[in-house]
Amino acid sequence: MNPRQHCLDCLQRTPPSTFDAALWISVEHDATVDPQTTQELIAQLQRRISASLPLLPAAELAQPLLRQMATIGFQQDDVAQPKPQVALLHRVVERRRGQPLGLAMVALELARRMEIPLEGVNFPGHFLLRVPGADHTLDPCDGRRLYPKDCRELLLRQFGPDMPLKSEHMRTATPQAMLQRLSRNLRHLHQINDDLLSSLKDATRVMELGPGNASDYLARASLYQNLECPQAERFDLEHALLLSDDPVQRIRLTQRLVQLPSGQAIH
Repeated sequence: MNPRQHCLDCLQRTPPSTFDAALWISVEHDATVDPQTTQELIAQLQRRISASLPLLPAAELAQPLLRQMATIGFQQDDVAQPKPQVALLHRVVERRRGQPLGLAMVALELARRMEIPLEGVNFPGHFLLRVPGADHTLDPCDGRRLYPKDCRELLLRQFGPDMPLKSEHMRTATPQAMLQRLSRNLRHLHQINDDLLSSLKDATRVMELGPGNASDYLARASLYQNLECPQAERFDLEHALLLSDDPVQRIRLTQRLVQLPSGQAIH
């Protein structure tokens, strides 16, 4: 199997292996990556952190786990011009730096190995964690508790006052949702670093992991436009048009489709 097939196969396990699937995404971008090496690093981290955790019931160890991760150097990488390494999971483990989603994936894998109940929350703009049934979430970057007021402030800082907190923002993230989000992050990171072919891999993986939305098809259409593949661009624009509920966007998409050249493209 190729790395993409390995990634998708990990999701068919019972239970799904989200961490393993994310490592195969790393392999897809760098054939020299050895998932077993990263697994060994995780095992070392597990032993080190486990020895430092307080003697509490497992349900009370999620926040101490995150705080121990922060103590040994895991933190958000918030450089102005981020590289794909802030999202590629093997690099997050090696560098102990990454986006909130990458840090959360490491924490979830450690929690799974130590039988600590913990789940992902697909919060917009900043992935969060939660102990199932708790009245608060946890910031994967430092273990800070976040209550609804704190979550509203997060939205305000990242999206402005026009985005209210909704119940859908607090939904538990499925393995597929986490890997789709990871793929969208990588799509963006590769694109802003001028690696369009890698970005295209990520954009296509988004669609294979689950149904794409209008923004997903638009993002891939833009990549095809830059790669001068008009027929593939047309395919994605047509799908974006079908999925879009925005009248203004629909008009713009229709105009863009009319302006596309006819003929076959090589891709």
